[in-house]
Amino acid sequence: MTLKVRKILVSQPRPAIIEKSPLHELALKYGVTLDYVPLIKVAGVTAKDFRSQRIDILSHTAVIFTSRTIVDSFFHICEESRITVPETMKYICTTEAIALYLQKYIVYRKRKISFADGSFNGLIELIVKHKEEKFLLGLSEPHKPELPETLERLKINFDRAILARTVAADTQGVNLSEYDMLLLYSPWDIKAIGQRLDPEHMPALATFGNGTLKAAIEAGLTVMAGAPMPGIPSMVKAVDLYLDNLAKGRPQQPVALVEDGKTEEFIRNQQNKLARKSKPKTAAAEDNKQ
Repeated sequence: MTLKVRKILVSQPRPAIIEKSPLHELALKYGVTLDYVPLIKVAGVTAKDFRSQRIDILSHTAVIFTSRTIVDSFFHICEESRITVPETMKYICTTEAIALYLQKYIVYRKRKISFADGSFNGLIELIVKHKEEKFLLGLSEPHKPELPETLERLKINFDRAILARTVAADTQGVNLSEYDMLLLYSPWDIKAIGQRLDPEHMPALATFGNGTLKAAIEAGLTVMAGAPMPGIPSMVKAVDLYLDNLAKGRPQQPVALVEDGKTEEFIRNQQNKLARKSKPKTAAAEDNKQ
């Protein structure tokens, strides 16, 4: 593995204002070159592909959006299929940015648009808050199984719909072996580099997210920087620590996969909360007497 990092590939779109990017500041600090090269792209499915899933949009009272691409695909399918989404439809979004993006298609009203803080737990809590709805969960294919599996465990009434597909981006003009470090943000980034590079000649890898780290380790790859982790909330912090240690000649150990027990505890707490809410009042009253 290379002992110096001069050139880094970031598998994300180039920021609109590069000077305001935390990674740009990191590049200046260590004198490295950054290239933004998305290795994958997400494209909405056609109305024909959606119809093959046999999903009735109008039988649902709320839609869960996890990305802008999913939002675009949903409303494109509705338009092409001549489906008029009722004013009563509610929208659950992972972030405020996605919620605001809905203004492209509908009039923004807080009573029907809710958003979480971008975290998995925040989204689950928001969905549980609206547990009486029948949800349509918009997903890309492939997708991480955590969200639909958790909704099933919580017995939330929902249907999953594939509204987009992740495919490889056109990177034929990019020589990945020229880079000393790759910053990867999804399991499909791991798959993309695995098709292009020999594991024995792989640049140093930094990954974001437990799923990305797990995919890399399962592919037999060594990850030298990872986030989020205790004390390392972001990719910028993870790479900063790695480059700092490298510059000072400190020994570095590969990142190990640690199972998140807090997520399992959170899900159990949500299950208990739903069980208490669904308990008949008479039964609850009897419990209080005892």
